[in-house]
Amino acid sequence: MPTIAVIGEIIADAVLPADGISDGVARLTVHPGGGPANTATALSRLGTHARFGARISGGALGALCRAKLEESKVDLSAAETATEAASLAIARLDASGAASYEFYVEGTADWAWTPETLAPVVDGPFPAGTGAPVAVHTGSLALALQPSGRAIEDLLGRARERMTTSVDPNLRPLLVPVEDYRQNIDRWVGLADLVRLSEDDLELLWPGWTPERCLDHLHQQGVVLAIVSLGAEGAVASLRGEQVRVPIAPTTLVDTVGAGDSFQGGLLHHLAENGHLGGRLDRLDLEGLTAALTFASRVSAINCSRAGANPPWAAELD
Repeated sequence: MPTIAVIGEIIADAVLPADGISDGVARLTVHPGGGPANTATALSRLGTHARFGARISGGALGALCRAKLEESKVDLSAAETATEAASLAIARLDASGAASYEFYVEGTADWAWTPETLAPVVDGPFPAGTGAPVAVHTGSLALALQPSGRAIEDLLGRARERMTTSVDPNLRPLLVPVEDYRQNIDRWVGLADLVRLSEDDLELLWPGWTPERCLDHLHQQGVVLAIVSLGAEGAVASLRGEQVRVPIAPTTLVDTVGAGDSFQGGLLHHLAENGHLGGRLDRLDLEGLTAALTFASRVSAINCSRAGANPPWAAELD
């Protein structure tokens, strides 16, 4: 399989179920998480060589996160071991299994990238038997927080000359003001061939816009493949202005932690497996896109059927 590079944070997700507080005690279960880390995990478990550019804390939570990535066969040869503490998120579940988040990221490991330390993620050296990435995916907090955000933007602009670029903004308004996202979003997506927004992202960025209006706007910024995930309604995508919808795959919902990240990993894996990455998606048509979206929906559904961000291995989709 080709290599896909993923750049961004790895966060310890402390999951608090709807009934997790009693007798003055919160009963948390800690899972390795963070949007980009979840996507890298999904890619690798599905069979793509996932090269993860991360700064991983050397502490206990960092060790937990590193162990999951290594067990999932994610390539960490371009990752840094950081002296700072790991970032932490509290994911609180409601009765339906939907998650809301609060974050503890001040001074933590994930935001200190520089252009020089990021460059090896896409420039190498690469492990034996692998090659340069055909695509690079990023987004979430690492793109929105500084100084990492500027370094990642510089890398995307340079990498786009030779690989497909993918961005999932994954808005976190508790940490980054929505107005900051609105000021930056067009510049970020202007560096991307593929962009996926959730319906929550859309409502925060452009209240009242329909998904179709959002897709048209993303195309105007130069995005080739624009996608809006619609939760229980599936997803709508537009490839160079031609739209397709896919339903959500059946699942028994445990929680939604990592659902969008698993979808993104499934989508990129399917596109890579079928030879669509490495340029501007020129060989992709609506039939191929529908197949990729349907596969991504299955990956996300399996993730949602178990606790925390836990995307499936390839054998689970057979």
